[in-house]
Amino acid sequence: MSLLSSNYLTVGSNISNTSNSKYVPVDPTAYQGTWKGQYGDGKAFTVQVSNVTGFKAKVKYQSGSTVNYQDVLIKDSSFRIGDSKFVLQGTGSALINTAVTDPYTGNVSLQKAYATLS
Repeated sequence: MSLLSSNYLTVGSNISNTSNSKYVPVDPTAYQGTWKGQYGDGKAFTVQVSNVTGFKAKVKYQSGSTVNYQDVLIKDSSFRIGDSKFVLQGTGSALINTAVTDPYTGNVSLQKAYATLS
């Protein structure tokens, strides 16, 4: 039981790192459209953002055989879709962070790439 309680303490300490800012309407033109990029291993990806209203949007993420559709909430210039996080860097530029789990070892690695609005 001590393992569980120590893990709850570890997880609980990370909760304080969450943002205290409120959801506010965003500029739809800053997000809407098709974003394209390529990870360091050469794997290409696209993020299609549509129907941006207030701080909500519809998003499709595709990389290889992975396809995710999701309604997202935009907060602090970012949103999450599946195992990926989209962070707007400036006009037409975004950083994509994707957690990738190795199916054989279970190890999780983080892939980072920049995407541009096309």
